[in-house]
Amino acid sequence: MADSKGKAFDFKLFRRLLDYTNKYRKIFYFVAFAAIAMAALGVLSPVLMSSTIDEAILPKDWGKLFYYICIMIAVLVGEVLFQFGFIFYANWLGQNVITDIRVQLFKLMLSFKMQYYDKSAVGKLTTRAVSDIETIASIFSQGLFMIISDLLKMFVIAGVMLYFNWKLALIVFTVLPFLLYATRVFQRAMKTAFEEVRAQVANLNSFVQERITGMKIVQVFAQEDNEYESFHKINEKHKKAWIKTVWYNSIFFPIAEMSGSVGIGLVVWYGGLNAVPDEVAVFGDITLGLIVAFIQLTQMLFRPLRQIADKFNTLQMGMVAANRVFGILDTKSFITDSGEKELLKTKGLIEFKDVHFGYVENEEVIKGISFVVQPGETIALVGATGAGKSTIINLLSRFYEINGGEILIDGTSIKDYTLASLRNHIAVVLQDVFLFADTIFNNITLGDDTISEEQVIAAAKEIGVHKFISSLPDGYHYNVKERGSMLSSGQRQLIAFLRAYLSKPGILVLDEATSSVDSYSEEMIQDATDKITKGRTSIVIAHRLATIKQADLILVMDSGKIVESGKHQDLLQQENGYYKNLYEVQFLEKEVM
Repeated sequence: MADSKGKAFDFKLFRRLLDYTNKYRKIFYFVAFAAIAMAALGVLSPVLMSSTIDEAILPKDWGKLFYYICIMIAVLVGEVLFQFGFIFYANWLGQNVITDIRVQLFKLMLSFKMQYYDKSAVGKLTTRAVSDIETIASIFSQGLFMIISDLLKMFVIAGVMLYFNWKLALIVFTVLPFLLYATRVFQRAMKTAFEEVRAQVANLNSFVQERITGMKIVQVFAQEDNEYESFHKINEKHKKAWIKTVWYNSIFFPIAEMSGSVGIGLVVWYGGLNAVPDEVAVFGDITLGLIVAFIQLTQMLFRPLRQIADKFNTLQMGMVAANRVFGILDTKSFITDSGEKELLKTKGLIEFKDVHFGYVENEEVIKGISFVVQPGETIALVGATGAGKSTIINLLSRFYEINGGEILIDGTSIKDYTLASLRNHIAVVLQDVFLFADTIFNNITLGDDTISEEQVIAAAKEIGVHKFISSLPDGYHYNVKERGSMLSSGQRQLIAFLRAYLSKPGILVLDEATSSVDSYSEEMIQDATDKITKGRTSIVIAHRLATIKQADLILVMDSGKIVESGKHQDLLQQENGYYKNLYEVQFLEKEVM
């Protein structure tokens, strides 16, 4: 989006935000009408007061006094009813708008490339999706319509003043240019200040979320003091950003209050000097009732300016938040789901043809890789850290778009398949297993209502993990808490393996799935591996020796290239071969042990 800094108000952004009210057009019109009605009814009170004083109280006409009191009560009731409708439906409209924006935002975030999340702080994205969107609601509940109502009230008041006595009106208006200028300067200053506030809020959220998530690392390396100092600095910046807004408010509102008092003083001074006796007063003359009415009208004229400035603060906060949210909505970092073919059932034939890829432009990590995995085969990818093994898996599932070459499944480019059908046939068990703060059952089914608990239990028994799950409190309904913190790494791997097994994938991917488990868990996983890989195409990023030996084909990778390929024994026969050296350095000691 275009940068809106420096503008007091971004109308292009505002029009875009109003587009979300189209489906609630009737409510929008009612709230706008209620704002207009509130402005009109608010101005009637001082006019009625003037007439009551001049026509009923001073002449002591008690019948007319009762008449005016009844009218004022009716005006008050009408004002209360419209205010109720305005407050309720303005907030209702705001909440519905942000609900739609949040749903749109989350749906878009679900389609973003992994590369986007690699570069984006989780705390900042959380701020955009939660607090920033909530701030947008205040545009409708406290900002837009209140400003409209106040502006209308000011115009009506100005018209009423000119109608009843243009001299008194012009005296009051002499103060307005100074206050309008001060308001304009205030609005520009607050726009910049609120930009800084939102930036510091996002930084603070990001810092706190990351440190809470990584608290174990902080404590293991005794970095509490350093992290405390870092937090103190960030929190100080956050405080200073808010104090800047308080500083601007503390300057503007006394100026606005003083301007209103000056205006009232001028009315009393001029009106008092030029008031005429009630018995000879004609239209246009200054009477006691008119002076009282002008005092009220002057207060009402200047009060909206102060309120508009306050509401404009709210509006600016909402607009800044909207600008940040739309910045994500305008992001084009998503995988294009333009495929029209549904991958209903796969044979498991995988082909990589001269595939090139880099996470950063002009820095390739996959350099022209080509290989074929026949249906039902198990291949192992081995190599040093950073060789590109996990990247191969990410490209197969289209988490990233390749820069060149082609990847095919069953002879069809993966780009020609719909993303959902492609990924439904590829099950991945990662080394770093992520579990949601939910029950084991829900983590296995991932909310799929078509999978029953009986099916989950049957699958668990098949791969030998039922006994382990049943031993936990509440069994399959045991809540593993955030990121599965209530389970060991080996237990999390078993849950992830059961999740993959239950999906009955056409292609199975094990990304060093047994690298961080104990020997007991590894034995269970190895037994399950034999069952799930039987007759199914499998790609294993190898770490343990047993998996490598059983593979139909081993691809040895180094610096983004396949440097050797073959079976375990064949590769060991290659004198000074890369795999042989890797085996001797990394695996031979484990095999002996």
